[in-house]
Amino acid sequence: MKTYLIIGASLAGLAVLIGAFGAHGLKARVSSEDLGVFESAVRYHLYHSLGIILISILGITKDFPDDILLMPAYLMIAGIIIFSGSLYILVLTNIRWLGAITPIGGSLLIFSWFLFAFNIYRSM
Repeated sequence: MKTYLIIGASLAGLAVLIGAFGAHGLKARVSSEDLGVFESAVRYHLYHSLGIILISILGITKDFPDDILLMPAYLMIAGIIIFSGSLYILVLTNIRWLGAITPIGGSLLIFSWFLFAFNIYRSM
């Protein structure tokens, strides 16, 4: 689980870096609507990076088996890549059809939290 702690922390740092780029480098280059889309991508990226860190800490400090924690972590990583990644690329390239992919990533993020809750409940 320490590997996922490193992944979560690295993804959180990346979210801050991308957010700073958006705040300082994109403000004059994209519409205010696209800037809002970019900010949402960064926000969800950071939230779910913290989720991965939370899952990792539980795996390290509590007596939860890895098998109930790994799938939610995998789903969060995939969700960040698909949800936030598609929005980042959409804003940076103006390839609008990528918006059709974004809900897949959002669904993975939602499912990851419910699976996490279910797995913790089941392990009690």
